[in-house]
Amino acid sequence: MNTVMIVTGESSGELYGSLLAKALKAKSPDARIIGIGGERMKAAGVEMISGIASSFGISEAISAYKTLKATFKEALDAIEKFSPQVLVLIDYPDFNIRLAKAAKKKGIKILYYVSPQVWAWRKGRVKTIAEVSDRIAVILPFEEEIYRGTGVPCEFVGHPILEEIEEQKSNSEFGIRNSELKSAIHNPQSAIKKQTVALLPGSRPHELKSLLPVMIDVVKSFKAEFPDYNCRFVMPVAPNVDIEKYRDEINILKDEGVIIRKENAVKVLSSADMAVIASGTATLQAAFVETPMVVIYKVSPFSYFIAKLIVDVKYVSLINVISGIEVVKEFLQSEANVKNIMGELKEIMQNKDYREEMISRFRAAREKFAAKKPSARVAEMICEMAA
Repeated sequence: MNTVMIVTGESSGELYGSLLAKALKAKSPDARIIGIGGERMKAAGVEMISGIASSFGISEAISAYKTLKATFKEALDAIEKFSPQVLVLIDYPDFNIRLAKAAKKKGIKILYYVSPQVWAWRKGRVKTIAEVSDRIAVILPFEEEIYRGTGVPCEFVGHPILEEIEEQKSNSEFGIRNSELKSAIHNPQSAIKKQTVALLPGSRPHELKSLLPVMIDVVKSFKAEFPDYNCRFVMPVAPNVDIEKYRDEINILKDEGVIIRKENAVKVLSSADMAVIASGTATLQAAFVETPMVVIYKVSPFSYFIAKLIVDVKYVSLINVISGIEVVKEFLQSEANVKNIMGELKEIMQNKDYREEMISRFRAAREKFAAKKPSARVAEMICEMAA
């Protein structure tokens, strides 16, 4: 195997790309890996063609159009220059499907790793993805059935988040929650008053713009309602996020005592007693490390209006989708307000049965991914395709 190209467009996909690159290097040390991603992929040995240029929603995509267009040209130029044997596409459908069509014409084999959420919207893309792919690797247990009958081999390989969690277990802070430490000295009331709350507002620009103000309101409200609590608020920031763009909000959070740093989300979540999380991959990370949470999300009013017309799902957070029931509360758009969020945080904090039931549901969901090693399996698939 000479060259493999990995393309992703956002932080979660970039994490999967970095784990895959490590698995590929372990299996085929001489392989050249090029790609589009961010700092984690670069650290994993990927030669970067371009950086992430993600967008989400109609109005957000329009504002990012020029950057996306330039990135697409760089991807085409790389295909022409390096002629990769296998092109690995991670989610990011509008960009990656177009790229796959161009690569297919040149005889390059396509592995679609991490299917777009065709189960939620634009179900017609199942046929399109099958047409441009030689093989498909999916990370959610019900997705394999979606591609059955398309004629393209599709395999459920497990979720890379569990690999990330295993990597983090060697960290001294992993899984150490303040309430657990305080409970060990038989002082339950002290346990409640010494909790860690994780704040995860997402990594996309529009998520940070709309959800950072919500996080500010939550912190201020919590401190005002529980002035005698000595709770710690921690906000991990994805490595690809330019914090300077949100300096005003960041400064307010820091003034309120929030710890903000470019930190692994799994590490923070495993040490938190509860979390406020933007809907996305982080909800699954929290569930798999058994951190109770409340899920929030906001997009522009126009994007939400369009989404309501075309999205066909009962839930937006992955843990609820996988479980098929409302395991965690979801507050969207105007409902993502401080009153609703504080109400749920207090329920998690003060109702032991409620909290334990949520964690029990997390464990049941995680069992569906047991014994899978996604990055190693996908690396095997790539080697088979290259051969």
